[in-house]
Parts: sequence; C-alpha cells; structure tokens
Amino acid sequence: MLSDLLRRLTAPEPEQMPDGDARLALTALLVRLAKADDTYDAAERERIDRTVASRYGLAPDAARQLRQEAEAIEAEAPDTVRFTRAIKDGVAYDDRIGVIEALWDVVLADGHRDEDENALMRQIAPLLGVNDRDSNMARRRVEDRRA
Repeated sequence: MLSDLLRRLTAPEPEQMPDGDARLALTALLVRLAKADDTYDAAERERIDRTVASRYGLAPDAARQLRQEAEAIEAEAPDTVRFTRAIKDGVAYDDRIGVIEALWDVVLADGHRDEDENALMRQIAPLLGVNDRDSNMARRRVEDRRA
C-alpha cells in the first residue's frame, strides 16, 4: 500500500487518489509541517492524532496508526512541491481548505507560530491551490476555536 501511494505521489501525472490514500497523503503533509522547525515532539504527534481523528471520524488507535503510516510516507515522499501537487491534483478544493485548516491547527499546537512553520505554510497553501484569503480565513477559524 505504501509503495503504491509513493508511486502515485511521484508519477508525472498524479491521478485522483482513493479516499484512503488521500487521508494518508494529507496526514503525511501534517507530519511534514510539524517537522518543519526540526522539532517533532509528543504534543505535535498528539495534535496530529486528534486532528485526523476528528477530520476522519477515527478512534484514537486508528488515528495513531494512520499517523504512524504517514510518518513513513513523509520520510520517503518526494519534495514538498511534488508532494503537494499530487494532493492538489487528487483532492477536491473544499477538502484542501480543510487540510489548510488542519495544517494551521498543527502550526498553532504549541501556542506560537514558528518562522520555519510559517514559511512552509506560505509555500504549501499556494501549492495546494489555496489562495491567501482562504488560508488566512482557515487560520482565523483555528485561532477562534483556541480562544
């Protein structure tokens, strides 16, 4: 399964992803963002687990297993540009807005916006085909939920 997803992520013309692959790819993107500041701690892993559990209606054990599989994908996945292009081509726009919101949730998990995480978010949003306005609105929704 992982090799099939990696093959699809690196294909010259990414195809529409089945739901399970899209979940795995999007969770791997959360992992990549969490690692952007060279720190990937338990709080970030727990935030990813809660995010994917909520987003996909998973039990805690299933969310943890999805994250662990995503960690393996992230470690082997191509550069962020090709990775996000595959997601953009395989995931509907409304779902990509939800991904941006989940990404902001991970960025804000520790209570501050790290410069490296901000830089990666500025790169990821347009690569996913999400405009600045929608990304900012997603960030504000996350901040409002945290307030």
